[in-house]
Amino acid sequence: MSATLEEHIDRRAHGTWLGWLVSQQTFWVSVAAVTAFVVLSLASDVFATQQNLFNVTRNFAFVAIIAIGMTAVIITGGIDLSVGAVLVLSGMVIGMTMHAGMSIWLAVPLALGASLVVGAFNGLMIAYVGVPPFVVTLGMLSIARSLAMVLSNNRMVYEFGPDQPRLLALGGGFVNLALPFMDPIRIPSPVIFLLVLLVIASIVFRWTRWGRHLYAIGGNERAATMTGVPVKLVKVSVYMFCSLCAGIAGILEVGWLGTVTTSLGQGMELSVIAASVIGGTNLAGGIGTAFGAVVGAALIEVIRNSLILLGISTFWQGTFVGSFIIVAVLFDRLRARGAND
Repeated sequence: MSATLEEHIDRRAHGTWLGWLVSQQTFWVSVAAVTAFVVLSLASDVFATQQNLFNVTRNFAFVAIIAIGMTAVIITGGIDLSVGAVLVLSGMVIGMTMHAGMSIWLAVPLALGASLVVGAFNGLMIAYVGVPPFVVTLGMLSIARSLAMVLSNNRMVYEFGPDQPRLLALGGGFVNLALPFMDPIRIPSPVIFLLVLLVIASIVFRWTRWGRHLYAIGGNERAATMTGVPVKLVKVSVYMFCSLCAGIAGILEVGWLGTVTTSLGQGMELSVIAASVIGGTNLAGGIGTAFGAVVGAALIEVIRNSLILLGISTFWQGTFVGSFIIVAVLFDRLRARGAND
């Protein structure tokens, strides 16, 4: 009798776990990404080559890094439309600082500091003044990009002083991963930064008080306030975190390109928000994971790369990304409606 009861409990636990997994949007996005990878590997002789995969992982890393920060913002029920402008501002600060002959050890903190100032301004206006996030960050999109133009006099910067090799290695370098019975695999430096950020963010979102406060605010801000959550401070910190992620991506992208112009990061907001939403983040707040944001960014980049390899015009990329956003939101709505029924 006891054995039968234990088996019944095990079956219920297994069924509950499996049901929860299947109900997660991140799970299905991961399945879609793996399926796309397999199909493209079979359909194209170029896709699964080491050089192409190196390019795909490097390219999606920039979006994924910012998407982790965007996910934190959306979890609280907010939005940040200024991340592309913060990226170029950070890149221009480090570019102009190093162009003036200063050390990279000074330029990097200055670039990240500029990003944090932008995030702090966004957070203060939203949390303490009460301006809607859409309005504040849309205005900051214009302000930050304008500051980058003023800083550089709207010219291209491609000479970064004596520490230029270090900057290029930071964003354009790679690490060789030796595996048995295989040729060494090159892992781009931005992917290393992404993996470190992913681990840290996953732990912080899941296991720290700050992470719990994010979900509490997004789930019910009024209830969170009544239970003692420092809502305003958390909101300021979350916008600073998002801008910091954009600043990191800006530094890495300048190091990869070896140049910086004021058009850098233009329109990147759509890809970042798309990655978060496709990865399972609910635009209404309260739901989202760092891993989901990374998977969403990976799926977008795989689709973009496949369009190029299949000879489809890049003009269609926006159509696919926009369609993914609509499908992801529709899936979330249908899932929520099914849970309520």
